[in-house]
Amino acid sequence: MLKHPIFKIISDLVEKKGLECYVIGGFVRDVLLKRPTKDIDILIIGSGIELAKNVAKRIGNVKVNVFKNFGTAMLHYKDMEVEFVGARKESYRKNSRKPVVEDGTLADDQNRRDFTINSMAYSLNKPTFGDLVDPFNGIKDLKDKIIRTPLDPNRTYSDDPLRMMRAIRFATELNFKIENESLQAIAENKNRISIVSAERIIDELNKVILAHKPSVGFRLLEQTGLLEIIFPEFQKLKGVDVKEDKAHKDNFFHTIKVLDNVAGRSDNLWLRWAALLHDIGKPTTKRYEPETGWTFHGHDYIGSKMVKGIFRRLKLPMGNNMKYVEKLVKLHLRPIVLSQDEVTDSAVRRLLFEAGNDIDDLMLMCEADITSKNDAKVKQYLTNFKLVRKKLKEIEEKDAIRNFQPPVSGKIIMNTFGLGPCQEVGVIKNAIKEAILEGEIHNNYDEAYNFMLKKARELGLRKSDEN
Repeated sequence: MLKHPIFKIISDLVEKKGLECYVIGGFVRDVLLKRPTKDIDILIIGSGIELAKNVAKRIGNVKVNVFKNFGTAMLHYKDMEVEFVGARKESYRKNSRKPVVEDGTLADDQNRRDFTINSMAYSLNKPTFGDLVDPFNGIKDLKDKIIRTPLDPNRTYSDDPLRMMRAIRFATELNFKIENESLQAIAENKNRISIVSAERIIDELNKVILAHKPSVGFRLLEQTGLLEIIFPEFQKLKGVDVKEDKAHKDNFFHTIKVLDNVAGRSDNLWLRWAALLHDIGKPTTKRYEPETGWTFHGHDYIGSKMVKGIFRRLKLPMGNNMKYVEKLVKLHLRPIVLSQDEVTDSAVRRLLFEAGNDIDDLMLMCEADITSKNDAKVKQYLTNFKLVRKKLKEIEEKDAIRNFQPPVSGKIIMNTFGLGPCQEVGVIKNAIKEAILEGEIHNNYDEAYNFMLKKARELGLRKSDEN
């Protein structure tokens, strides 16, 4: 368990200085679970910063990052990130998750930990080197796959409400069950999440989304009431309306199934976000029509317009990742429509043009969107999607439509007809693009140039050398 050379170095140092030291928390948990880990947390009864500096001197040529406000220090050694902290005990104020910190013992530090599985420690002291210190029987909870707090869960979650998100995240990542008393305490303390910053919440939520089966976390968030507070737009997807014996599917459960399907095929966080938000416009667009039943017309467009506001509020990045999610939400119905109808070259060209390099991700998400319990229907959809993919490949090889720019630029149009920037230039350029997408001309300079001349004549324009 403690074969990494950093442990012997630390053990020799603390023996020499008469100190007490342990490796604690996530490293112990992950080693016992046989999970790969890159982080080591060292707990010293004393100054973590001083120990880190002494270890760095012993190793040589190692930089120590010191965080005085937190009393911690960090260094990298042989592919491991090693953090040093002094043992402490904490007390909390009602309106802050930042504790009042005092120096403490090993027992004090283990008491303040979030879960029993994160409270275990291995001794690095020579007489007891490698002994497991486990006052809350965390090793049994590991075996039983249980998330449990060391002390009273109501106090644990009230003191630091981020622990509620962490409980759900660990349950999702590890496929563990949150112990009933703890789960009830999360539900009772859910409103305390309001004192946690959006940045810390989204960090935990992204880890849920990146899990092997993220639906586990979203079910727990919904069950405990946290989802409605941190992500109300997603909560609104839940529920089924019935009118004149006609019902629609529960879009919450449909969406987390789509998310799981995508997670099974891609580790791309932003593709998973696109899956999560692909139907987010449905509550706004839901209508009942007696002839057809429940409809959600335009939910793709409305949903794409909601993405920016959701990203801004959740403190997600507002650059290219957000635009990527917007695009996939906006286009997510297009391949499905293509798969239902005759696949025309024109429709495929337009999809390639709009999706660009994200076409493969879009197709993956759309295939994941098929969650019907009717096996024959699913088989038919997937067969049709194969036809769409084949057509996409053929059109791309023939016409090079993906991310294309019209072969004749606005500058060429202006120079040819002696024009400055004006409406006619835009009309001609757009007409060339449409002609290529409709298959009237090929995507090359000569055909586009001749089409430009034809369109200009229709607009009453003459080449500058003819004037």
